[in-house]
Amino acid sequence: MTSQGGARQPKYQRIADALKSAIQSGEYGPGDRLPGENDLMATYDVARMTARQALAVLQNEGLAEARKGAGVFVRAFRPLRRRGVQRLARERWGSGRSVWSADAEDRELVVDQIDVREGTASEGVADALGVPAGAPVWVRGRRFVLDGKPVLFATSHLPADIVAASAITRPDSGPGGTYARLAELGHEPVHFREEIRSRMPSAAEAERLSLALGTPVIQIVRTAFAQGGRAVEVNEMTLDSASYVLEYDFDA
Repeated sequence: MTSQGGARQPKYQRIADALKSAIQSGEYGPGDRLPGENDLMATYDVARMTARQALAVLQNEGLAEARKGAGVFVRAFRPLRRRGVQRLARERWGSGRSVWSADAEDRELVVDQIDVREGTASEGVADALGVPAGAPVWVRGRRFVLDGKPVLFATSHLPADIVAASAITRPDSGPGGTYARLAELGHEPVHFREEIRSRMPSAAEAERLSLALGTPVIQIVRTAFAQGGRAVEVNEMTLDSASYVLEYDFDA
């Protein structure tokens, strides 16, 4: 027979809950070191594995991070609020601002890796763009870093027959980014579709985003459509789930 409430919770979960309450109350602030395994063993009279599991819960939920040889600390990183509707408004990129600036607000979002190249459409990309598999596309890959922390990498695929020889094929596509350049080319995006899923990262993704063990990623695939319904971009984005809050604000 199971007891009511949290009486049957595993010991490690009860310890993790106590630590979370202490973080929420301000007893442990951003950047503070949390009690270590030995401290938790002594305080709660538990085995080392139980103490380790309790700390792992906080790390998996993005509340804490382990620093090699130093312990486990409350994460000091303030999550980004990704406003999925407002960031894509024409008034933003049409006035020369990047759609990414809507996420960063008053903080500096830095692109520290960029790769622009000509390639061919995979089956999935080709299906989204409405072109044959293997059709020529231009690929723009970027990694974004905020407060020294990699938070996102994105890979855009654009039909070569539209963007070839344009500024989109250069590392710096200019004010307003890709969408402003598409508008200049006569293919202004007028509609967007985003598909969102959460999953565990590959080893390469975890390394590229410097993810704590057990942290999932959010994958967003956005397709941009021009007037007439032609798809002019497919953007595959991989986000550190602990670094983002996804916000969608729209009228009924």
